[in-house]
Amino acid sequence: MTDLITRAAIYSRAAHQAVGQRRKYTDEPYHLHPAAVATTVESVGGTTAMIAAAYLHDVVEDTHVTFRALAHEFGPAVADYVYELTDQFTDPAQGNRAHRKAMERDRLARISPDAQTIKLADLIDNTLSIVERDPDFARVYMAEKRELLRVMRAGNEHLLRIADASIATYFGRHDAETTDA
Repeated sequence: MTDLITRAAIYSRAAHQAVGQRRKYTDEPYHLHPAAVATTVESVGGTTAMIAAAYLHDVVEDTHVTFRALAHEFGPAVADYVYELTDQFTDPAQGNRAHRKAMERDRLARISPDAQTIKLADLIDNTLSIVERDPDFARVYMAEKRELLRVMRAGNEHLLRIADASIATYFGRHDAETTDA
């Protein structure tokens, strides 16, 4: 692990711990999620900056860390990836959830292939947890991710296949359950 990646891992952990953030369904320390995303990005040959950004991808959304602080600490490349990955349409004044997610989907379709790779790793890790632990929300979440994957195609091909397969498996299983009922 390079110095940049080690620093990003420590910074992410400290930032999420400073606000007492825990995983919604498991109550595990939140920093385990960005670590899993970083491990996935590393497994497909992500660059040092991509892996560092994977560790940091939620810090601006979920903690008191700013983009300026990330750029100062980790450089513009890492901060730019985090910016690409940070939801831009979160204010309810921008419309209902469906409208905001549609705007976010359109934006994510245009982010860099490297940032899309990190987003795919994030989606894969979140999907496992949500489908397993919150079937009601999973119906909404998986429909949103199915639409996202229709337009976000520039990321790592291996991760795209995994994400596509998880969506297909979910909807195949869900359709079968509906048919059997």
